[in-house]
Amino acid sequence: MHQETHVCTKCFHKLPFTNFHEHQQNPAYNTFYGRIILENATALLHYKKKGIVQQLLHHLKYKGQEEIGTFLGTLLGNQLKDIPSYKNISYVIPVPLHKKRLRARGYNQVAKFAQQLALHLEATYTDTVLQKTTHTKTQAFKNRTDRWLTIQNSFEVTDYEILKNQHILLVDDVITTGATLEACSNALQKTPNIKISIATMSIAS
Repeated sequence: MHQETHVCTKCFHKLPFTNFHEHQQNPAYNTFYGRIILENATALLHYKKKGIVQQLLHHLKYKGQEEIGTFLGTLLGNQLKDIPSYKNISYVIPVPLHKKRLRARGYNQVAKFAQQLALHLEATYTDTVLQKTTHTKTQAFKNRTDRWLTIQNSFEVTDYEILKNQHILLVDDVITTGATLEACSNALQKTPNIKISIATMSIAS
């Protein structure tokens, strides 16, 4: 896929890559320190308000441009595929939308991103084993505590058996407070001997 489908060559070279995957201890990983047990955590890009990454994600999320997810997933997948600690991932799981929001939007904005990561990591993509059971309003303007209180019991695992003893990659669009990914991880960690890593399109800075 040609990068100018989504960003011009000049803008592409201005994308604020984090390169977090080069170091296990990094800001994405440290966001969750003491909250959940992770193998790895990374984010492809730095996210700033009114920046190029915010524009990309806005078009992905609200303008129906799902191909942006494929584009970003290919970029990160190529970065992760040769890193030993990401080579034993069995399943790639997107943070789910509640069925009402999925029906209204028509797609999960992180699905194609997650599918590309699965392809590059030779893992299985699945969007059925983790579900969001509570429909919540947008979390964009809430702080960490308010987000956590809203979503702490909003996710459930539908099949613990296939995730048992597996290393899974949990995928989302942006890390802000980390509350959503924490809630998903807490649901997943009820699975015996599961290992969890996190990968996102971006991290707020």
